[in-house]
Amino acid sequence: MLKKIAKLIDVKSLVTLALTATFIVLSLKGTITADNFMSIFTVIIAFYFGTQVGKKEAKEEQEADHGENEG
Repeated sequence: MLKKIAKLIDVKSLVTLALTATFIVLSLKGTITADNFMSIFTVIIAFYFGTQVGKKEAKEEQEADHGENEG
């Protein structure tokens, strides 16, 4: 549980959450249009989840390579 909280406090996570909150507020105020919101939000979320998947795949690959070297 503490590891999950520590990961949430990661700088990228904080930036992603802050930007998401900012764009939600701006869209509710009518400062930006729904189309602008969706474009920006999609880029942010795609980047965030893309880097998370990349990290996971790299870790799995590293563990697989490490297992082959021992056997």
